[in-house]
Amino acid sequence: MANRVIAISELSHSSRIKYYIQSILDPIYAATQSRSMTTSKRVQDRSQNKRIHDLEIATEKWKIASKVLFLLEILKREPEQVIHVRSLDQHRRQISLPKPHKISAFLRKSPKLFELYKDQKDVLWCGLTKKAEELVQEEERIIEENGDKAAEHVTRLLMMSVDKCLPLDKIAHFRRDLGLPFDFRTNWVYKYPKNFKVVKTEDDVEYLKLVSWNPCWAITELERKVLGVSGSADHVPGPLSLPFPMKFPPNYRKVYRYGGQIDNFQKRSYLSPYADARDLKAGSQEFDKRAVAVMHEMLSFMNEKRLVTDHLTHFRREFVMPQKLMRLLLKHIGIFYVSERGKRFSVFLTEAYEGAELIEKCPLIVWKEKVHNLIGYRGKKKKIETFDDFTDMEDKDLFESDSEDESLRVEPLREETISAFDNESLSGNSEMDIGEVCGAYKNYETS
Repeated sequence: MANRVIAISELSHSSRIKYYIQSILDPIYAATQSRSMTTSKRVQDRSQNKRIHDLEIATEKWKIASKVLFLLEILKREPEQVIHVRSLDQHRRQISLPKPHKISAFLRKSPKLFELYKDQKDVLWCGLTKKAEELVQEEERIIEENGDKAAEHVTRLLMMSVDKCLPLDKIAHFRRDLGLPFDFRTNWVYKYPKNFKVVKTEDDVEYLKLVSWNPCWAITELERKVLGVSGSADHVPGPLSLPFPMKFPPNYRKVYRYGGQIDNFQKRSYLSPYADARDLKAGSQEFDKRAVAVMHEMLSFMNEKRLVTDHLTHFRREFVMPQKLMRLLLKHIGIFYVSERGKRFSVFLTEAYEGAELIEKCPLIVWKEKVHNLIGYRGKKKKIETFDDFTDMEDKDLFESDSEDESLRVEPLREETISAFDNESLSGNSEMDIGEVCGAYKNYETS
């Protein structure tokens, strides 16, 4: 220490100042670098052995379809099902189409669904094709026919909640996943007065409140599937001991290492999602396993058996689930699978899929696949049947334009496939912090 002091004292005044500044900045710089290395590591860098490629394909498959469905719904709400193209600018965030990309170019990629034309004032408008109009009517019919089942699922969500009520704003996150109509807040919620009712707080916040408890619905989907139980009028939810179905990636070898832990987890009893969980201690094994059961039940209600993770985290308080919910999803990789495709993470119920396909497809999923098959192809080359001399034209020339109000021209026929729609995603501000997710993966790997 003495030698160090003497060495410093021998330095010139300017050198001494530089030394002290450097001694202050070095620890800060090191800490910054450490934090940067922790938070910049992406979830995409996780072990290949934990990635289920089939479910990644399933996520990728619906990215463009989700955007098209969003635009179809906007047009459906218009009185004449036509809209000024420029007015769609306000929806760029929802379809993840930043400027300078043209909305008109995006619409032209699906000529079997959207029609573009100009009026006498040279204003560009968008409407639905006859096929799209038929699909819109078909969707309305399917939603109407399956309204009772959707009402059952909403009621069961209320039954699982700690206060037997949920904010309408939060239920809105599940609207498409549950197969609810776009006017569910103003019309649909009042069609089932025996199940639930809308109430307002002093702050004018709307909640959906359970009206009557149905014992027959207080039975989990897992009980129905494994035990064949359909429900009884005197059923009281309580402890369960049913193991959860599990599917691991084909090359995931750690299942042998953690086989004993998995077996212990599966044998451990847990409280039914429909039972009162107020007395469970947060962080206990019983608390965490009940949270797994709640997430399993919620995903079972969804048409695609998957959800954006944000939508699950919004219900942590209402369903008495842990704060670090993402960590729990990642830990139980055999039951759930978290996909990081796009800007928002999705969680799958693995048992519901065989490869990249749903094992059981509800009518709305079948309808969605019809729409998916009509979405135009975007690739480097096009098979153009009308104009042979344009065969080598790239998609940039076909779809890009200099102006939203450009002169319309006859659009050639295109091959109908979705395989080349890469790197597209619905946008949205994710509640989950990327660093937290990466940390959860790291913790999982070292556990």
